[in-house]
Amino acid sequence: MKKTTTRNTKGAKAAAKPARKAPAKKPAVKTTRTTINAQIDVGFGNALYIRGEGPGLSWDKGLVMDCVADDQWIITISDATVPVVFKLLLNDITWCVGNDFVVEPGGSAVLVPAF
Repeated sequence: MKKTTTRNTKGAKAAAKPARKAPAKKPAVKTTRTTINAQIDVGFGNALYIRGEGPGLSWDKGLVMDCVADDQWIITISDATVPVVFKLLLNDITWCVGNDFVVEPGGSAVLVPAF
């Protein structure tokens, strides 16, 4: 049989633990999302690209846009702090006609480009 002992804790002071503070909450980071939507049917097997100035963009190599319908291409650019200047390209080769497009940070643009 195992002998059990009990301790008399009366009079014994419990060790004082410092109060725990909850960790400070980090403020929510606000992300600006700039959306560019191109309405054009580029034909089966082709893709629409974007080049320009803004987060993740370059004038040297394009980013492929997401095809969300037969005639709708979209891209979302995060964290732009200055206006996004861009042009659209067919298959990252053929530039659309006209001047560069500009959209403000956090804004959106719906375009109908011509090639």
